[in-house]
Amino acid sequence: LSPVCLGSLRRAASVGKSKEDILQELAQEILNKMPKMIDIENLQKMYPTTYEESMNTVLVQEAMRYNKLMAAMKKSLHNLGKALKGAMVMTTELDDMGTSLFNNIVPGNWETVAYPSLKPLAAWVDDLVERLDFICKWIKNGIPKIFWISGFFFPQAFLTGTLQNFARKHVKPIDTISFSFNVLRAPVEECNKSPEDGCYIHGLFLEGCRWNNEEWVLDDSRPKELFIPMPAIWLLPMENREKPKHGIYLCPVYKILTRQGQLSTTGHSTNFVFFLELPSKDPERKWIKAGVAMFCSLNY
Repeated sequence: LSPVCLGSLRRAASVGKSKEDILQELAQEILNKMPKMIDIENLQKMYPTTYEESMNTVLVQEAMRYNKLMAAMKKSLHNLGKALKGAMVMTTELDDMGTSLFNNIVPGNWETVAYPSLKPLAAWVDDLVERLDFICKWIKNGIPKIFWISGFFFPQAFLTGTLQNFARKHVKPIDTISFSFNVLRAPVEECNKSPEDGCYIHGLFLEGCRWNNEEWVLDDSRPKELFIPMPAIWLLPMENREKPKHGIYLCPVYKILTRQGQLSTTGHSTNFVFFLELPSKDPERKWIKAGVAMFCSLNY
């Protein structure tokens, strides 16, 4: 785990600090790790809503969601610090938050405005910083050549935006457009040019089997291998595409490991993202029985 929280606890315990002192130190460490709030007004000027580029809208919406989370975190951490010093009332919410921080658990008042995650607090904070870095680099450097799909608050909007870009570029009805999938042989570091159509993604983890880098198909897991990082994948929109009847496995992709979610107000699942076709030399029923799936985020 990251030293953000556990390191503080160990250092504090070694010098006999009180729980209140430990919480003060934890809160300050988390605040120090967080970047500044994203300037939404300036961002909308840099990436205005246009017919030709749906990714601008996706970026602004993602920034707004992360801003909402950071605002809740910063406000509650500052309030907790004041309450620990006796400068304001220690409410039940702040008390529960302090207990969660002390036990390396993500506080409930953060989870209500955050993305789904099973990570402990230390890993969760590091993951949040990495996600914010992904968004900030996008703002600074322009649309990425390859997208870290695990870094999206709402990846379904990103997928829809990719389909919209293709449909508008080629003047096709969007309801006739769907993805084809190509697992790339090039490492993520070498994907330094955007495809003509569609997008490259990375950051997915495979459970229940492994990816055979020699035969370029799904294969049986090796002993003691639970999760396998997948190579980069090219999502290529096509019109009136028919799904292959043989040689693929229709793999479900989830945000987290629980494989269950609720239907949100947008009509999307809070956990399930989409189905992705993976090459296979074995019948599809083998991987269905093995419970093979891919995930954007693990629990550590």
